[in-house]
Amino acid sequence: MVRRYLYFTAAITGGSVMVAQILGAKMLSPYLGLSHFVWTAQIAVTLVALAAGYYAGGRLADRTQNVGSLYWAIVAAALYFALTVVVCEPVAYWALGASLAVSSLLVAAILFFVPLALLAMTGPFLTRVITSSVSNVGGNVGRLTSVGTVGSFLGTLIIGYFLIPNLPNSVSMLLTASLLVLVATGYFLLMRRWVPSCLLLLVMGGLMVAARGERKPSHDFQYVDEIFRGNSHFGQLQVVERRDGGIRYYLNDNLIQNTYDPERKQSESAFTYMLSGLARAYVSNVNDVLCIGLGVGVVPMDFARAGAKVDVVEINPAVVPVATRYFNFEPHKVHLTIDDGRHFLNNCTRQYDAVVLDAFLGDSSPSHLMTREAFESIRRVLRPGGALVINSFGELAEGRDFFGASLNRTLKSVFPGVRMHTRGEGAIFFAATIRSEPRFVNQPDFSVVHPRVQAEVERIFSSVNDTAPDRGMVLTDNYNPAEFYDAKNREIIRRNLALGARQM
Repeated sequence: MVRRYLYFTAAITGGSVMVAQILGAKMLSPYLGLSHFVWTAQIAVTLVALAAGYYAGGRLADRTQNVGSLYWAIVAAALYFALTVVVCEPVAYWALGASLAVSSLLVAAILFFVPLALLAMTGPFLTRVITSSVSNVGGNVGRLTSVGTVGSFLGTLIIGYFLIPNLPNSVSMLLTASLLVLVATGYFLLMRRWVPSCLLLLVMGGLMVAARGERKPSHDFQYVDEIFRGNSHFGQLQVVERRDGGIRYYLNDNLIQNTYDPERKQSESAFTYMLSGLARAYVSNVNDVLCIGLGVGVVPMDFARAGAKVDVVEINPAVVPVATRYFNFEPHKVHLTIDDGRHFLNNCTRQYDAVVLDAFLGDSSPSHLMTREAFESIRRVLRPGGALVINSFGELAEGRDFFGASLNRTLKSVFPGVRMHTRGEGAIFFAATIRSEPRFVNQPDFSVVHPRVQAEVERIFSSVNDTAPDRGMVLTDNYNPAEFYDAKNREIIRRNLALGARQM
């Protein structure tokens, strides 16, 4: 019975390691994003922690055969996981001043090295305890490794397909900590050690109470009230509204994605008018539109209410009910597909007058949608006279213009005519046409723009820029280093947006 419970323990600790690795990156995303820097740091810290834990577990097993010491290590890991829920935000904000690569490694190490190392002690320790002779050591190592790997597999599925989309990250971490304490409690009950069993039951009860409390709003905002908060595969979604009325904000991982006037039922973000306005300005008649990225539905609804047939591709299904409930999105007026933009384009057989690319993962566009091959797929679905309009972030100053210049060059490698509109504050809007000379075929109608951003929209429309032809590179599926070379700009954008959200 005890032997089987030890194998069960190996499975639970293996699953918890994977949960912590994946969930850790999600917990950091509101502050550091989900770029390859964050995932690289999380994986690197996990591997180093496992190596340290394997070594420590082997040394401990050589010194003592007391299995209880291992379970107390598991309890310590659980309590550390619970602590990460409390200190994640202040630690992340403290590290924001460093570069993204450094801050990602630093925060991941502070939050997750210790508990992961403690859990990694399980494998070598149990191997030593279970093995009675050298003749069966291979079988014991194989069985424990196999059971632990199966646990990791199940933990990956549970966190990816159930916990993240349905529960706040903090709740998932506290539930993981509770499960580890429960495993330790089970061992002490099995060994009829009543005092530690009762103590651990109290600890587990406290963790469960904390998990229940984490379902409440996580911030005491100064000027806004949180009216919705939910988790998803692509970050935490929030809707907040100013207490003095007038403005509603949509946030993804603490970053403001759109502002909305619920009384006028209009966006107060200039980019929404640029996307629909540029499409109408560069295309004679916009009757069929493809929107890659729903946002909160403002741009697709603008086209739909004007009588166009609108296809929308959105990768995050959790956004749809938020857009419907809080931002007057009407799903029945468009054809909505939950899919990745590239996958949709690769299978698309329809033709469109305009394609609007407004896909973001927090502070940046998904890199696989910004390559020559992606733009070739978009050109294939455009009718003659059609246009692609892109919402992006970038800088044009020399030394910081890699992404903007590369995107410009990549578009020009596919489309004969490319124009770039920018207000000089990070936002860049591209219009790409099959015509060699892109020009307005319709004058923009500024009367439909919200009064608070009308002047800004007019300024962006009238501002046409270009980048030096020798700057940047053509981005391809095979080689797209934009995320690396544009890291500094994205750090600044994320830092400013994250700090701005904190002060709401």
